[in-house]
Amino acid sequence: MTRPNDPLAGQLALVTGGGSGIGLGCARELVRDGASVMLAARNTDRLASAADELRSVAYGGAEVHVQACDVTSESSVAEACAAAQAAGRLTMVVANAGFGTGGPIHLTSLDDWEGIMRTNLTGAFLTIKHSVPILSANGGGSIVAVSSIAGVSTHRFMTPYDVSKAGLEMLIRQTADELGCRNIRANAVRPGLVPTDATEGLMSLDTIVADYMEQMPLGRVGTTEDIGQLVRFLLGPESSWITGTCISIDGGHHLRRGPNIEPAMEMVLGDQRYPAGPA
Repeated sequence: MTRPNDPLAGQLALVTGGGSGIGLGCARELVRDGASVMLAARNTDRLASAADELRSVAYGGAEVHVQACDVTSESSVAEACAAAQAAGRLTMVVANAGFGTGGPIHLTSLDDWEGIMRTNLTGAFLTIKHSVPILSANGGGSIVAVSSIAGVSTHRFMTPYDVSKAGLEMLIRQTADELGCRNIRANAVRPGLVPTDATEGLMSLDTIVADYMEQMPLGRVGTTEDIGQLVRFLLGPESSWITGTCISIDGGHHLRRGPNIEPAMEMVLGDQRYPAGPA
């Protein structure tokens, strides 16, 4: 149902990792302003539940599509982009799918390293690769990637995640520089600590949460609504002269230091969290 003052009416957004957490938070803000959305994720049950919510009366009968998608598979991403093209006028893309784990560098397996890189960095690359021809054909559009404070602040014992997000930010800058001539904008957001399924482990230890709080001038965790509202702004016409930026949205955490998750590593690994020293 289109309302007369919907600024995003007639446009469709593809949201990877859209079944829950920040991805779903972004979709909520988009449908509130009249956009159609294509939620893409691996967990089809979550997709169905998210779609039901977005179609509810609270969002004015939003047009919501779902697509099973594994962003580590190029064919799967290509299919999701094609499905979005078929569902409406694709002008907005949220590259949100991602995850992270904790562990010391010297105990990080190659499988763990590559798994995070394939999802967080290669997955975003594939999403951009297969969506930009559609955006260009539609006259342009906006891409927003979900990075992290970890893209600019070291997080000890989270090396693969940090490196993947730092690479993601350069990917966004490259995309913005290369495709501005096709009226395609690309930006990223850097969330701090936001309660989601992905951060459940971090938030289970009071000492770690307290350390996060000490590094935030605003002194509170974020919400998916906080992140969704910034993503919505960067996708919409209000930000039409903004591209190639990576904006921190973290309660000011980036002004201080990265979080200390060593208590969790000590609990799990003890002295093994560091390589052995001299005999």
